[in-house]
Amino acid sequence: MLKLPATAQEFMRLSWDEILPFYQTLAATPLTEASCEGWLKEWTRLSDQVNESLARLQVANNLNTADEKTEKQYHTYLDEIHLPAQAQEHQLKMKLLASGLEPDNMHNPLRKMRAETDLFREENLPLISAEKKLGTSYDKIIGAQTVAWNGEEATLQKLRPVFYQDDRTLREKAWRLAAERQLQDREGINALWKDQLEVRRQLAENAGKTDYRAYRWQQQLRLDYTPEDCAILRDSIEKVAVPAATRIYEKHRQNLGLDSLRPWDIDLDLYPVEHPRLPSYGSGADLLEIGDRVFPRLDPQLGAYYASMRQENLLDVENRKGKAPGAYCVYFPATQKPFIFANGVGLFSDIRTLLHECGHAFHNFEIRVLPYAQQRRPGLEFSEVASMSMELLSMPYWEREQGGFYPADEARRAKIAQLERILVFWPYMAVVDAFQHWVYLHVDEAVNPDNCNRVWLELWERFIPGVDWSGLEDMAATGWHRKQHIHRAPFYYVEYGLAQLGAVQVWRNALQDQAAAVADYRRALALGGTRTLPELFSAAGARFAFDAETLGEAVALIEREIDKLTPV
Repeated sequence: MLKLPATAQEFMRLSWDEILPFYQTLAATPLTEASCEGWLKEWTRLSDQVNESLARLQVANNLNTADEKTEKQYHTYLDEIHLPAQAQEHQLKMKLLASGLEPDNMHNPLRKMRAETDLFREENLPLISAEKKLGTSYDKIIGAQTVAWNGEEATLQKLRPVFYQDDRTLREKAWRLAAERQLQDREGINALWKDQLEVRRQLAENAGKTDYRAYRWQQQLRLDYTPEDCAILRDSIEKVAVPAATRIYEKHRQNLGLDSLRPWDIDLDLYPVEHPRLPSYGSGADLLEIGDRVFPRLDPQLGAYYASMRQENLLDVENRKGKAPGAYCVYFPATQKPFIFANGVGLFSDIRTLLHECGHAFHNFEIRVLPYAQQRRPGLEFSEVASMSMELLSMPYWEREQGGFYPADEARRAKIAQLERILVFWPYMAVVDAFQHWVYLHVDEAVNPDNCNRVWLELWERFIPGVDWSGLEDMAATGWHRKQHIHRAPFYYVEYGLAQLGAVQVWRNALQDQAAAVADYRRALALGGTRTLPELFSAAGARFAFDAETLGEAVALIEREIDKLTPV
């Protein structure tokens, strides 16, 4: 075998002509029962270098969307390295499948591999690259959105603390200022949208699929549930979660003494805000220190994972102009380390985001012992169980008296906010999911943004009746502009709803036996993608479900725990 560079940084300097021989050597190697293990490990080392290089370039681009040099490097790598590498990866998958060999713990990975090879079309590779570049364009638009606030230029993210102020007039002023700025990009996002739909339509057509939903379903490797199951989940949410969320909004309205709850009375993400506001954690460094307090007490090994990330500067958590929106954890597979990207501005929600993304990071740490890259793909549905469970499993360690970060009363209020957020989230998830199903089954209509506005508003009124948007229909109807998943990762959202249901079940177990629940959680994470989704959920102590009964039990548990935390 040829010798790969030692690091991804060195690998990134190679041209495609220098990389191709590694793939050719693997393709030419006879594959037998005796050679399969070594062959898979060599393939893993090569894939890890290719994927880590892409991940590092994407992170660099996200950290500064205004840096044209970084953007060019990312796009060049996509076109000149990543795309031809995907064609070679396809050939190696075909070689392994044709061999009939099934190494240990590869049954489920091979099932996914068959779905991938069935979908693969070489003519789609440039389209996949084009789709990623359109996502970069979306990030650029959002990353450039700033307003003048108190005599300074501020990102819209940095306006979020204003919504925790008691002065309602100030909240409304900030909300309207942000809304006006977002609507300035309306035409730009609409134009981008048309380009995205055309690329996605062509991807599906080339793959012989009836529509992009069918294409994306297989691309996402959703082998354990169907679009019809998603419809069942949305109906379940409408039946049991929408009434619960409406009760949360109504409680919030009463606490504020208002006739109706308006958009500036809630967080920009639709969550009821804490009044009085929970204390700021301070700077980004202070936010990171919260992890130092919580994770070692939750589990010593998880604490050690986090400490290693801190030591190696694998977290960038503060918001700034030009930074791409959102938060995520990405894995650098060759280095075997995760990286966390976030946009903190001093709010409790940023603490929750850190806990969430660290759940993803811990998942990456746990699965790195699996020898083959193909085994390390658990599916987004269970990846989000890892992150959402971490938010809930960490709650016993939030109190300062126990070494955490908030005094007892504020920790109690933070826990209520955390649980209320879950109830409010499910209906919003249903809006995003239902919208995307409509879009890709009605592309001829959806290419007209006015139709998208109409459908989004209909769904909004169906699932989120507790907030009064009268007179603000333009902002309500264009909410799909501001949900980055719709533009950058289509159909990636139902995972959150399913995972949240799984995470609540993990937390239910923790209320009975915290140590056992954490142990089950870690064991399930370590399985990676070697098991089906129902099996992974079961290993974590949960049931993979869509029905109203299971969701209703979770909603009832959350409401009971909120009642226990609420002073009489």
